[in-house]
Amino acid sequence: MRRAAVAVVALALVLAGCTKDRRDPSPPPAPDLTSAPRAVAVNPGPFEAGPFSAPGEGAYVGAWIKPDELTHVGRLAAVGGLEASLGRRLDFINTYRRFDQMMGTASDKEFLDQDANLMISWATGDNRSILAGDHDKMIRKQARAIRRIKKPVMLRMRWEMDRPNLRATMWSGADYIEAWKYVRKIFKAERTDNVSWVWCPTAEGFIRGEAPDFYPGDDQVDWTCVDVYAGAQFQPIGKLMGPFLDWAARRPKPIVIGEFGVAKVWGSEARAAWLLDAERTFKANPQIKAVAYFESNPERNKPNQHFQLTGDGPAFKAFHSMVKDPYFNP
Repeated sequence: MRRAAVAVVALALVLAGCTKDRRDPSPPPAPDLTSAPRAVAVNPGPFEAGPFSAPGEGAYVGAWIKPDELTHVGRLAAVGGLEASLGRRLDFINTYRRFDQMMGTASDKEFLDQDANLMISWATGDNRSILAGDHDKMIRKQARAIRRIKKPVMLRMRWEMDRPNLRATMWSGADYIEAWKYVRKIFKAERTDNVSWVWCPTAEGFIRGEAPDFYPGDDQVDWTCVDVYAGAQFQPIGKLMGPFLDWAARRPKPIVIGEFGVAKVWGSEARAAWLLDAERTFKANPQIKAVAYFESNPERNKPNQHFQLTGDGPAFKAFHSMVKDPYFNP
């Protein structure tokens, strides 16, 4: 009986260890980034950027900063706190809206009054219901709200549309393209002409070869864009978004990096090295005219999807070095 009890305890310990390994695996050693190859988007322009014009030299810096509370006060505090830590204003603020969540909120207006610019990431709904006219009234209302902003804004209509988990509402690349054109026609009918239309898939979608299927065309898009993260894999940003940069270089559009981030799980020193390499990569790609960090640890996300830099001294220092560089202060 005693041997049996010992065996049971031993088995339980083994199973417990296996469970822990599956739940929270230790990351592999981070590779050296000092000689990382970097793809280059070489299109020299001139760029057709729409109302929100690209800088002649250098690149704008922006961010999404997750507030403690999704309120007017919370949004202002989040942006103000990061700007105070950086010692400078952000050139633009990335902000997210559900399909029916109105543009031009009180915090939007206050950011604009402070001479910031907006990149609105708009989570539109089912493409086929859009094409059926089910949301015309709401889309017109959103168009009028953006028109009342009066200043140029960047609008990311259903960013990351190429994600596999969105296929049930995107349906296909063709459906997305038709919905994009449909929404643009409504905006035109409402005389909303202060929008630069930003098309923003994922870096992974380009690696899989699927993202280009969702491209509405050069006559429909003002800025091309990509979201790129060192999350599940720790690789140089140039390698992660290389297929996108090769594709984008063939188009007369400025590039905005809509979201980029390096996960906390990789450790402070590796994160700092990744960010310094990102700075070099952005500067080596003159077609990249704006970049926005994803300053957030989304709830219910795994450690490899926690990207907040605040509180991580070495990583934040690397980001601070980038945003203070004259290249990112055009």
